[in-house]
Formats: sequence, structure tokens, C-alpha cells
Amino acid sequence: MKYAVSFEPFSERHFIKNFSKKHKGAWERTLNGLILEFTYVDLLFQKSIAETISVSGDVKICKTEFKIAGTEMSRHASGNRCIVAIHQNEAVVCVLMVYSKADIATSNETAAWKNIIKANYPKYRDVI
Repeated sequence: MKYAVSFEPFSERHFIKNFSKKHKGAWERTLNGLILEFTYVDLLFQKSIAETISVSGDVKICKTEFKIAGTEMSRHASGNRCIVAIHQNEAVVCVLMVYSKADIATSNETAAWKNIIKANYPKYRDVI
């Protein structure tokens, strides 16, 4: 199935801005790659690149890994993550967060990003 991809304003205002500054030209290629991957998001689960965190109705909250285009580091080793909401009935992937582990300075990364999602996305509070 092919999905429409949208980046939520919160994701653009916060961590994406940092990636864009830090990686300049490579970020555009990385962003285009993410859009392509999320267009065919079901394939990420077949390759163990995405992990389902929670499901409620037709909405799945998932965490994926990515690397910056042109770097030698693997997806996992890079520490770069996306949190997405997959709306299966509507065939839409909403990118809620794009971050590096360094952006979330805590010993419990999962609890930290879940709190960020709950605080900034009221419609997903009950899904997480």
C-alpha cells in the first residue's frame, strides 16, 4: 500500500531544524529518503527498520531508525529516530518527531519521547 506522508509542524519546528543546520545539503537528501520510505512504510517492518510501539483502532505509533545520507554510520548506530503515526484506513503517515538520541538527554529515551508526544499531540495521548 502507498501512503501519503506529512510532517507535523512540531517536528519541523524542533528537531528537524537542528538536522537541517547540522547536515546542510545532506539533510535534503535524507529528508527525501525518509519521505520515500514512509510512502511505503509497510516495507520497513519487513526489514526490521520500524518497531510498532502501540496500536489503537487503525492508528499505529511506530519508531523507525535512519541515517544521514552520505554518512558511513548505520541506521542503528547513528542514533537518529523518527516517531510516526500510521493511519492505516486513511493511508497516511504523520511524522510526529525526528530526533537524535543526543536531542533527548535522559537515560530513558522511550519515556522521554512518549512524554513529548503526549504534551504536543493531544490526539495521540490515548494511543501511547
